[in-house]
Amino acid sequence: QDATSPATLTVEDDLIECDYGDWQNGKLADLAKEPLWTTVTGQPSAAVFPGGESLAAMQTRAVAAVRKHDAQITEEHGKHAVWAAVSHGDIIKAVIADAYGMPFDNFQRVHADPASVTVISYTSAGPHVLCVNTTAGDLSWLAAGTQKDTSQDAPQVGGGAGH
Repeated sequence: QDATSPATLTVEDDLIECDYGDWQNGKLADLAKEPLWTTVTGQPSAAVFPGGESLAAMQTRAVAAVRKHDAQITEEHGKHAVWAAVSHGDIIKAVIADAYGMPFDNFQRVHADPASVTVISYTSAGPHVLCVNTTAGDLSWLAAGTQKDTSQDAPQVGGGAGH
C-alpha cells in the first residue's frame, strides 16, 4: 500500500501474550515469592506456567508468526514494505531476542516499554535490529526510499550513518 491507502488490520492470534495460566493477573510482588520465579527470571527456557504455556513455546509461536507475516508482506509489497505488529511485553522481548540471536535465557535483559517501537528488518542474511524500545515518535525514516538497504546477503559490518 502507498502512504495514502488505509492500513489493513490483521489479527494474529499467535502474537497474543504468553498464557500465564494460574499466574494470570497475579501481582508481581506475590509471584516473585513463588519458586518458579527464579526460573522465569534466570532460565526462562525452562519456565512452564502452571495451567498455562512455557515461555519457550511463547517465543516459538511469536517468532514464527512475525517471520511468516513479514515474508507475506515482502512478497506482496516488496522488500521495503513497512508493517507493524502490536503486542505485549514478553512477546516483543522474545521477538527482539530472536532477532539479536540471543540465547532465550537472556530475553529478560531486553526492555519493551508500553507504546514503544522496535524496528526489525528481516532479510535473506537474517534479521537486522534497527531500533529498540524507542518512544521518539518520528518514524518518517522508515518511509520508502529513505531506509538503509539491509537486504544484502552479507552481514552488516561497522557502524551506520543513522537516519
